[in-house]
Amino acid sequence: MTHSPRRIGYAAGAFDLFHIGHLNLLRHAKAECDVLIAGVVSDEMLRLTKGVTPVIPLAERMEIVSHISYVDRVHAEVVPDKLDTWKELRFTHFFKGDDWRGTEKGLRLEREFAAVGVEVVYFPYTMSTSSTVLRRALAALNGEGSRVTG
Repeated sequence: MTHSPRRIGYAAGAFDLFHIGHLNLLRHAKAECDVLIAGVVSDEMLRLTKGVTPVIPLAERMEIVSHISYVDRVHAEVVPDKLDTWKELRFTHFFKGDDWRGTEKGLRLEREFAAVGVEVVYFPYTMSTSSTVLRRALAALNGEGSRVTG
């Protein structure tokens, strides 16, 4: 009997202001792999890469994500290069929202991962809810106007 290799998936995100889009990403990702590692991007990396300060601190975001039934393991993502994360975790599949598909960042990621045998799998982006929209709503409630982005 042949045994197919284990599919180890990695789905990274801020997972700030956890919403249905996050849950959809993790649900779809788990359906495509045997083990799902959720990468929770650190506060420092979010400021560096997106110019966003998360509402919920990293430790709390990791605690929330670790209790999602689709997630087998949580990893604090503290480096900007996804290949460095791969070197540490050795996942076989990388899951991303399809808002990255065809973009310069997405195509570069596909090339880099193809070179080490990792398949990039895109899932539909949940248009109805996003952390950006939630962040703007919170800013409006706090009288901050349109200064909040991300």
